[in-house]
Amino acid sequence: MGMEKSKANPAAFSIAEAGFGDRTDIDDDGRERRTGTLVTASAHIITAVIGSGVLSLAWAIAQLGWVIGPAVLVAFSVITWFCSSLLADCYRSPDPVHGKRNYTYGQAVRANLGVSKYRLCSLAQYLNLVGVTIGYTITTAISMGAIGRSNCFHRNGHNAACEASNTTNMIIFAAIQILLSQLPNFHKIWWLSIVAAVMSLAYSSIGLGLSIAKIAGGVHAKTTLTGVTVGVDVSASEKIWRTFQSLGDIAFAYSYSNVLIEIQDTLRSSPAENTVMKKASLIGVSTTTTFYMLCGVLGYAAFGSSAPGNFLTGFGFYEPFWLVDVGNVCIVVHLVGAYQVFCQPFYQFVEGWARSRWPDSAFLHAERVVQLPAIVGGGEFPVSPFRLVWRTAYVALTAVVAMLFPFFNDFLGLIGAVSFWPLTVYFPVEMYMAQAKVRRFSPTWTWMNVLSIACLVVSVLAAAGSVQGLVKDVAGYKPFKVS
Repeated sequence: MGMEKSKANPAAFSIAEAGFGDRTDIDDDGRERRTGTLVTASAHIITAVIGSGVLSLAWAIAQLGWVIGPAVLVAFSVITWFCSSLLADCYRSPDPVHGKRNYTYGQAVRANLGVSKYRLCSLAQYLNLVGVTIGYTITTAISMGAIGRSNCFHRNGHNAACEASNTTNMIIFAAIQILLSQLPNFHKIWWLSIVAAVMSLAYSSIGLGLSIAKIAGGVHAKTTLTGVTVGVDVSASEKIWRTFQSLGDIAFAYSYSNVLIEIQDTLRSSPAENTVMKKASLIGVSTTTTFYMLCGVLGYAAFGSSAPGNFLTGFGFYEPFWLVDVGNVCIVVHLVGAYQVFCQPFYQFVEGWARSRWPDSAFLHAERVVQLPAIVGGGEFPVSPFRLVWRTAYVALTAVVAMLFPFFNDFLGLIGAVSFWPLTVYFPVEMYMAQAKVRRFSPTWTWMNVLSIACLVVSVLAAAGSVQGLVKDVAGYKPFKVS
């Protein structure tokens, strides 16, 4: 996920120099020839972008209203597409077509901006990864609880006191993640990523379909041009804070810059990767924005100012209960896999750092191969004491933080706010200007810095709104409640 995984393959240049540059099975860097196309890259982008962020869009549009809500959604999509186009030119450096390949987001930052900026980028990326794993723990627990509540409402009526323990569900989710985390690297669970992508499209489509059905059923929810009404739905201060928080929720829905370089690294070299990637970004972001617009706008039309923070767990929908259950099962399956997608790069970073810091530690380097019984498929499984202790501790810590702050909208808004400016805007803009040698105070330099500063202001406001929401929710919350 955009982390620094390896340095450029030193064998690449020896292969070319040895006269094998015309081999059809090897690319110019000595790696196996890439076969990705515009279609595959567009598909990767769509599956990378569409995720749990879609669940909060109806709530975000409800805070902003018919005028500002869709306009903000479009603005974020345009900014994301534009900065993704800048980032596409940084896959190779110093020349965007014939330069040396950068295999990860971090390598691109280091090649174009130097080591100090690379360290700042890595810090932003790892903080984002940790935040997302906590957010996914919260979201999964809420969806697990929603399945039980949905069945309870169906049996006992919509006014029944149906409760669910998020803490218990988080413990179950953490236990599953502890087991999955013992796999040495993500290549062993590549199939989990495919399943996760299918599930994200499934629950998003279910939510969209339920919204359409509710509107078609003749329900007329209260909607306005400016969103929730001051003095009726919220106070003046709540309106301001919720507006800021909704910006963070929308920003979270568009966070995919971390993986753009990796997606581009799958493309064949002709036509030029940056040209294909720009087209793929346009197709991917346009498709995603259309889908988001439908989910957000139709969700607002279905629920109005009372739109729930998560439109599949906030029980704006009660029937058909089984379809609500299926949607939430899809969320759970998706996030079980997505958690590993985000935590594996952080695991590998910490483990690589620790082993290089203490190269003589037997505990850090010990690894034994265990023969698995036939009942679970057989085969060999590598077991490392360090991996067992460290990864278990990480999952437990993220679960504890999630138990302390189990607030879906607030946490997603905070993650989106903190990661949007540095990873989606700042570094792509800075890399492009460094690579293109844009002169200081030239028109291009000026308006790109205006864009970056404006997005920084938006991120700060969104973070402030999300923090305020967390503080408000924590005030009346009793953590670790299991009943």
